Amino acid sequence: MVGNADAWSLWQRITDDHVSRQLAGELQYEQMRNIRTQAFFAALGEDLSLGEATRRELGRQEVLSSSWCLFPDAIPMLDWLRATGLPIAAISNASGRHQRMKIAQLGLAEYFDAVLIAGEVGCAKPDRVIFHTACLALGVPPGDTVHVGDRLHADAIGARDAGMHGVWINRVGPTGGTLPAGLSSIETLAELPELLVCELSTAHA
Repeated sequence: MVGNADAWSLWQRITDDHVSRQLAGELQYEQMRNIRTQAFFAALGEDLSLGEATRRELGRQEVLSSSWCLFPDAIPMLDWLRATGLPIAAISNASGRHQRMKIAQLGLAEYFDAVLIAGEVGCAKPDRVIFHTACLALGVPPGDTVHVGDRLHADAIGARDAGMHGVWINRVGPTGGTLPAGLSSIETLAELPELLVCELSTAHA
């Protein structure tokens, strides 16, 4: 919507706030998306009418729906996990219809034994409830479960605080900071088998 990725962190913060309001029952999903876009541009100094924000949001959705693609390491990793017999769940903070459509469109549905979506569960990462709900769906205790995600706080720290093994996939590479205690970090999913076998050999994915 702005032609570059410089405002991505702002978009994420505004999204987290509006998703929380949606989960609390303050907003319906379709309404949330349009108001979120309005708030995003307001934070950039552009005051939009709700109608104009809705128009831009619809344009964003159209581009996204035709542009989703997988990282090249995703399918090989899922194939490896399937071959090991480990149960696999997906946890998403997106809405049910939107996320399930994306999973199906990308050919991922067959890989997951369970799909947990914030809009359906009623809470979002990093709330431990959604992590524990995933563990119950797989029949695996949190202490024997590994959660891999690309958001340090919502995914890795959230999983750790829920009693799981939190793994942060940091695709941008070293940031110069210190990794919080109790977490593991990888830069590509190709590193995950070694981590699971050598360091987390008692865990499930």
